[in-house]
Amino acid sequence: MLSVCVGGLLLIVALLIGGGAAPMDVDPICSATKAAHYSLLFTGKWSQTTFPKHYPLYRPSAQWSPLIGVTHSPDFHIWQTEKFASNGVSEFSEKGEAWTLIKEVEEAEVHVQSVYGLFSAPAIVDGTGQTTTDFEVFARHPFLSFIVRIVPSPDWFVGVDSLNLCNDTDWKDNISLDLYPYDAGTDSGFTFSSPNFETVPQDKVTQITSSFPSHPANSFYYPKLKHLPPIAKITLTKINVSHVFRLPIEPTKSNQIPTENHLPELLIKTPLDCEVSTWSQWGLCKGKCTEAGVRHRTRYIHMHPANNGSDCPPLEEEKNCDPDNCV
Repeated sequence: MLSVCVGGLLLIVALLIGGGAAPMDVDPICSATKAAHYSLLFTGKWSQTTFPKHYPLYRPSAQWSPLIGVTHSPDFHIWQTEKFASNGVSEFSEKGEAWTLIKEVEEAEVHVQSVYGLFSAPAIVDGTGQTTTDFEVFARHPFLSFIVRIVPSPDWFVGVDSLNLCNDTDWKDNISLDLYPYDAGTDSGFTFSSPNFETVPQDKVTQITSSFPSHPANSFYYPKLKHLPPIAKITLTKINVSHVFRLPIEPTKSNQIPTENHLPELLIKTPLDCEVSTWSQWGLCKGKCTEAGVRHRTRYIHMHPANNGSDCPPLEEEKNCDPDNCV
């Protein structure tokens, strides 16, 4: 077991291999004869152009937590959609605290022998950066799961649940997946920077879409979009080495510099329509007693348009009236 500090967060990183991780006697899902090593590249695609609504620019700005990953057998899950999040997932998705989550993984390795390896990757200090790590898989534990917290957010995260890296008798060479946001179901905040608002009773883990939750205040609510653009992406590449285990490093701007093999993709411009408040009450009728008066009402802008979204409607209205207090 190793203890390392990642971006101010102390993580326990354990490589659970050897006699302590001996698999149970079950029918194998994968019949590959050798273990495989993979490089994992996580790319954040959370930009102000792609997700203009409520995009966090400070205190804190848009960023990603460290990645917590596990290789395991089919009877283990870090998280699942339409299931209740564990205490570990709840603490990690709300606060970025990994202690309980890591303990849950270690207990599964000891009691159920369903976990082969636990690994992490550094945090990313921007919404569009990259981070990378390496890990190993074994025939009896061919599944990959991981979780990364969206920072800031109430309890939102991205990740993968039980991705099978084995192709019957061999290991898959390359896998690329787009990632979309999930709600852990433990905090009812609507925006990235919402204050803590515990969900009672706890909800199940659900995928956030452009229309769900169907509330205009939600930071991912884009009713004109059929689907949200991907907020992140992972690329898995099988590597031919005898053994690789890379310790996480401190998150720095260098994590965001693309290599020649990973050129930046064109950013999607998501249109954001103007959002305005409801009308105020009509004001007093003003004017001379011998003439028709005028009264006004106003509204204000909640959200300015972006990326060719609909312009704001008029913010003031007037109508004729009989002047008040005339004799």
